Amino acid sequence: MPQLKRFSAFFFAILLLSMLGCASSSTQEGTGEYVDDTVITAKVKAAIFNEATLKVAEINVETFKGVVQLSGFVRSNAAMNKAVEIARSVGGVTSVRNDMRLK
Repeated sequence: MPQLKRFSAFFFAILLLSMLGCASSSTQEGTGEYVDDTVITAKVKAAIFNEATLKVAEINVETFKGVVQLSGFVRSNAAMNKAVEIARSVGGVTSVRNDMRLK
């Protein structure tokens, strides 16, 4: 019986530690958040690709906790504004940081 209690305590301690390892902090995403951000990034890239006036190769997309960062070099202010508008329209995006520059 004492061995069973010891094993149970050990098992729950390992379980608790493994759950804490997947938790997020202010500077690091948890596993679920990483997957969500990956999906958001893919959706934003697809939306930019589907816009005929934009070139997806010119715009880099990164997402961290729902915040999308657009960077790269575009040909006009209109293209820059269109990319930001498209990113904001994607579900799950909480805000958009525009770090794009004109060529």
